[in-house]
Amino acid sequence: MTLELPTTRLPSLAEMRLASNRYNWTNAFVSTIFAVTGPIAIILTVAAAGGLSKEIIDGWIFAAFFVGGILTILCSLFYRMPLALAWTMPGSALLITALDHLTFPEAVGAFLVSGVVMVLLGVSGLVTRIMAAIPVGVAMGMVAGVFLPFGIDLITGFGNSPVLSIAMVAAFVGFTAIPALGRVVPPLLAALIAGTVAAIALGDTPSFPSDTTLIAGPMIVVPVFSLAALLELVVPLVISVLAVQNLQGFTVLAEAGHKPPTGMLTVACGYGTLAMGILGSVPTCVTGPANAFLTSSGKREHQYMGGILFGLMFAGVGLLAPMLTQAATTMPRVFITALGGLAMLPVLIGAFRAAFSGGGAALGPLVSFVVTVSGITLFNIGAPFWGVVFGYLVHVGLDRRG
Repeated sequence: MTLELPTTRLPSLAEMRLASNRYNWTNAFVSTIFAVTGPIAIILTVAAAGGLSKEIIDGWIFAAFFVGGILTILCSLFYRMPLALAWTMPGSALLITALDHLTFPEAVGAFLVSGVVMVLLGVSGLVTRIMAAIPVGVAMGMVAGVFLPFGIDLITGFGNSPVLSIAMVAAFVGFTAIPALGRVVPPLLAALIAGTVAAIALGDTPSFPSDTTLIAGPMIVVPVFSLAALLELVVPLVISVLAVQNLQGFTVLAEAGHKPPTGMLTVACGYGTLAMGILGSVPTCVTGPANAFLTSSGKREHQYMGGILFGLMFAGVGLLAPMLTQAATTMPRVFITALGGLAMLPVLIGAFRAAFSGGGAALGPLVSFVVTVSGITLFNIGAPFWGVVFGYLVHVGLDRRG
C-alpha cells in the first residue's frame, strides 16, 4: 500500500496571507473556543473520577492541545486543506470507568499500543479500503446524528438564557440576510461579537482565581503494559478513533469538497498517539466538529489556512492551558452552545442532504442516524460506531434488494 503523499506544492507566504481572511480567522477561533470548553469538561470529569493529580491534568491538556496543534499545522500545510487533529473524546470517556481499577500509567500503556495498531492499519491500507466500502449515505446519517445535538442545544438556549441567545441569533440572521453586511463581517463573527457584548452586559464573564498558573509544560508518564488494561482499552480506543471520530472527520471533509488522505492521516494519528500518550494524553484523532467548523464558510481553496490558524491557536492553548481552560470553562454555557449550533447549521444541512436526498434507498442512512441519536453504548463503544454498523447492515440486507 502506498500512502497518499501531498500532490500540491507548499503555499507561498503571499498565498498564505491571501488565505488569512476573516472567514478562516473566525472559523479557527470558533473551533478553538469550542475545543476548550466541552472537550476540556470531559477531561476534567475523567480526572475527577480517576482521582488524577493537577500535574497529570495540566500535562494531559498540554499534550492534547500542543501536539494536536502541531500535527494540524503540518497536515494542513502539506496537503493544503483543513485537517484538524485533536484527541478522542469517546476515548477519554472510556477512562471514567477504567480508572477505578486501572492506574493511569496502565492506561498510558494502552494508549501507546493503540498508536502502534493505528500505524499498522494505516500503512497496510486496510483503513482506506474499509472507509471506501462504507456508503456515503450511511456515513452522513451518522454525521447528522452526531451533530444534531448542536442544533438542539441552540434552541434550548432560548429557555436557559433568552437575552444571550436572541442577541447571537439575531446578529447571525441579520448578517446572513443582508449580504453586503455579511461580506464585511461573517455572520458567525457577528454572532460571536453580539454574544460577547451580551455576556458582559449580563455579568457572565470568565473568572480567574489568584493561584491560576500561566504556562503549562510537558510531563513524561512512564507507561505500564498491563494485559488487563490492553484487553479492556486497546480495541475500544482504536475503534473510537478510526470508526467514529476519523470517519466523521473524513466524511465532513469529503462533503465540503476535499479529498482527505485517509491512510496517511491514520498513520499520523498513530504517531500522534505515541507522542500524546507518553505525555499523558488519550489517542489522537481527526476531529469531526473542528473540521466541520473550518469548512463551514469561505473559499474551499483557502480553507487550509483556517486549519493552520486553528493549529496555531490549539498549540497556544496547550502552552497556556491552565489560564485559558479556566477562562473557557467559566464562560456561559449558552454562549458556547449557541455559537456551536450556528456554526454547525450548514454542516447539518449538508449532512441531511447527502444522507437522504441522493435518490437511492434511505433506510440504511435512517437507521444510521436514529441509532447514533439514541446514544446507545455497547461493549464500551459509543453510538456513532453502532450507527454505521447497523446502517451498513440494513443497506446491504434491505436497501440493495429494494
